[in-house]
Order: sequence, then C-alpha cells, then structure tokens
Amino acid sequence: MTILFESFRRAYMLVARSRPLDALQALLPVLTHLPNNVSVQLLAGRAYLNSAQLARAEEAFTRVLELDPADHYARFALGKALQRQGRLAEAHVQYKLAAAMDGRPEYQEALGEVRARMALNEG
Repeated sequence: MTILFESFRRAYMLVARSRPLDALQALLPVLTHLPNNVSVQLLAGRAYLNSAQLARAEEAFTRVLELDPADHYARFALGKALQRQGRLAEAHVQYKLAAAMDGRPEYQEALGEVRARMALNEG
C-alpha cells in the first residue's frame, strides 16, 4: 500500500507541475489497484483533461460522479471536458449543477461562458 501511496503522491505533484502525461504514468498502478477510489479517479481525470485526452477525462469524472454524485468539482471538470469537445448543452447541465452545489466564482464564470457560446450558436 505504501508503494501505491507514493505513486499517487508523485502523480499529484506531477499534475501540479503541469506534467500530466508523466502523472498518468505514475498513477497507472494506483488506477489498476484502486479503480473505485474517488481521489484516484479525480486525479486521473485532471491529468487526462490537462493532456487533452477529453474522452478519458469524461470517463474518469463520470466514474467519480457514479461513486459520489455530490462531488461538485467532478461536475465542473466534466463540464470542462464536455465543453472542450463542443458538447455545450451537456456541459451547461454539469456547470449548472456544479454552480448550484457550490457558488465558486470559476463555476459561475464557466456557466456564463457556455451560456454565451450557446446563444451565439443559436443566433
């Protein structure tokens, strides 16, 4: 278990240093042994999102929400992954839920941005 903890810690530090691909490499054994751990899936999702692996990010954040539907950050991050894939209506739903769960300014900004983009697409 100590090896898994060290791998997780290393992956966390690599994500913080904007090295998502290296983080995913470090996180691989942890993902294999703890696929239903919310923290592990969140970190994987962040690394996938930061390396533009949007479908994998979507899968990781969706898995977090299956395990913990009240995770507002996972909803926000899922919204980002969906928005970057051009799936604005789906992103809007996730941003709206995240903003309702927690009033963080970045959630409100993302919600406003996706609403504006959707309005431009309609017009």
